[in-house]
Order: sequence, then C-alpha cells, then structure tokens
Amino acid sequence: MPEVAFCQTISFNADTFEYETVNHENGNATMIKFEIDYTRYSPGDVVVVLSADDVVFHGIIGKIEDGCAYAYDPKGSLLAATVQ
Repeated sequence: MPEVAFCQTISFNADTFEYETVNHENGNATMIKFEIDYTRYSPGDVVVVLSADDVVFHGIIGKIEDGCAYAYDPKGSLLAATVQ
C-alpha cells in the first residue's frame, strides 16, 4: 500500500514577516530561516510570502532545527535578502 503524505501551506505577509537570509542571488533571498511552531508544521510544508497580491517567495520547508524552519525558493524569489 502506498504511503500517504500530508502537507500544508503557511502564508506570511512580507511587510511583517521576520526571517534571516541563508542564501541569496541577485539581492533576493533563495533560502530563508525563520521561527516556527514545530508542533504544528513539518518539513515538506509549503511557505508562501505575499506582498499585497504578489507572491514574493514560494518554497518548501526542508528542515526544522532549534525552533527554526529552513525554506528554499531557488528560482522565483523576489523576497529581499537580509543584511548579515
């Protein structure tokens, strides 16, 4: 019998979303780290960051470590990279 996997989508408002850039390209964050409730979310869940009606980041949580999720959007990110 095939294994069934469930995932959910988490959305954030770009104006209030707090994240740290892990990797970036052309000034846009391609991998981000952000605090998350690890009891509600898990790797494989989808992350969408919206600016008004525009999707500026669309990725999948790859891992959750120490209360922080890591999500990756290698091709379409328009989310500004944070300064380290």
